[in-house]
Amino acid sequence: MAILLTGVAGFIGFHVAQALLARGDEVIGLDNLNDYYDPALKRARLEQLQGRKGFKFFQIDIADVDAVQQATAGADIRRVVHLAAQAGVRYSLVNPYAYIRANLLGHTVMLELCRHLPKCEHLVYASSSSVYGGNTKLPFAVEDRVDSPVSLYAATKKADELISHAYAHLFGFPQTGLRFFTVYGPWGRPDMAMFIFTKAIFEGRPIQVFNNGDMQRDFTYIDDIVDGIVKTLDYPAPPNEHGRPYRIYNIGNNKPEPLLRMIELIEQAVGRKAEKQFLPMQDGDVKATYADISAIQRDTGFKPSTPIDVGIPRFVDWYRRYHNMVG
Repeated sequence: MAILLTGVAGFIGFHVAQALLARGDEVIGLDNLNDYYDPALKRARLEQLQGRKGFKFFQIDIADVDAVQQATAGADIRRVVHLAAQAGVRYSLVNPYAYIRANLLGHTVMLELCRHLPKCEHLVYASSSSVYGGNTKLPFAVEDRVDSPVSLYAATKKADELISHAYAHLFGFPQTGLRFFTVYGPWGRPDMAMFIFTKAIFEGRPIQVFNNGDMQRDFTYIDDIVDGIVKTLDYPAPPNEHGRPYRIYNIGNNKPEPLLRMIELIEQAVGRKAEKQFLPMQDGDVKATYADISAIQRDTGFKPSTPIDVGIPRFVDWYRRYHNMVG
């Protein structure tokens, strides 16, 4: 039996692959290694996986139906972790077509694959806290309305949830969507604020602090996220109140932190103060995120355990080692 994992060279996918391989699972990894951010980091992650027992990798685009079918032909795939996507809120203002192809067409290709598998036990896929848009009620709960997205990225993720619901209704295979809240940690994405700030502070460059620093994020450490994904994968969605094997979970730290506190912890770990440029809110951004994680806690026992006081120094330490920096 194999687990198909898309986005395997991505930040979260890489860590999930490590966890699955460590417990003896066979993993078939897909990734197109695109250049949204430096592919060298993706290849470096992939090097940590190559050669490990039970791991196979195919460099393909998940929106390429024929390539996906060829890569998975003959494999006894029972479970799918679909994390591949075009990420980033701000980039969706620049290249909207990338989001339509990866997030809508790519998601549909995965659903069609699962639909035709001889036995699909569970599809777990990545949604996003961005679907909550301009919601002001905190914490964000899965029962909240999410029909007012403020970015194309968020709109594609909400569309994925709706398409998945239709497939669960029509074809009956279990699905769980995970709304991730600001994931960070070693091997993290260079387009995320924590990586951008750390790089700038090490290099002595100013950092741009939006909404004049009046922002909060539910920062969630990667090890906690992986634990939640694996727990969810091992607990296929039972029929809901409508008889459909479909559900949505928030997966976060359940503790919003001020942006300026995050910057302060980076400064302490780097050993250098940041020069801050305070700017207005950017288009498509939101002031605060805060995950109500009661559903995933109740069903899987998920319990995040890494505060930012621990997680941020770990990230900075990884950054220093990855770039062979001293001091």
